[in-house]
Amino acid sequence: MAEQNPILLDGYDKLFENRVRLGVMSVLAANDSYDFVSLRQMLGVTDGNLTTHLRALETAGYVTSVKQFIGRKPNTSYSITEQGRCAFTAHITALSKLLKV
Repeated sequence: MAEQNPILLDGYDKLFENRVRLGVMSVLAANDSYDFVSLRQMLGVTDGNLTTHLRALETAGYVTSVKQFIGRKPNTSYSITEQGRCAFTAHITALSKLLKV
C-alpha cells in the first residue's frame, strides 16, 4: 500500500469538490464578471441550485455580487475575489501535483 503524502493536497479546498462550484470558479477566473443568467445557462443548472452554490462561495469570500437594473430588469453579476483567486489557484495546483504522482 502506498504511503499517503499530505503535502500533495496542500491547497486542496473541499468547497471546490462540487462540479457547480468548480464550474463557477473556472468561469469567473477566466472573466472579469459574469451574470447569473449566463452562469446558469453555461453550467446547465437550475436557479435554486446555482443560487445555493453562489451563496456558499460568497460566504467563503471567494466571489462577490453586484445587483443592478439594466433597463427595468434586475441583473446580478458575480466576480471572483482576490481571496477566491488564490484559493482556486492553490486548489488547481494541488490537483495537478496529485495527478503527477
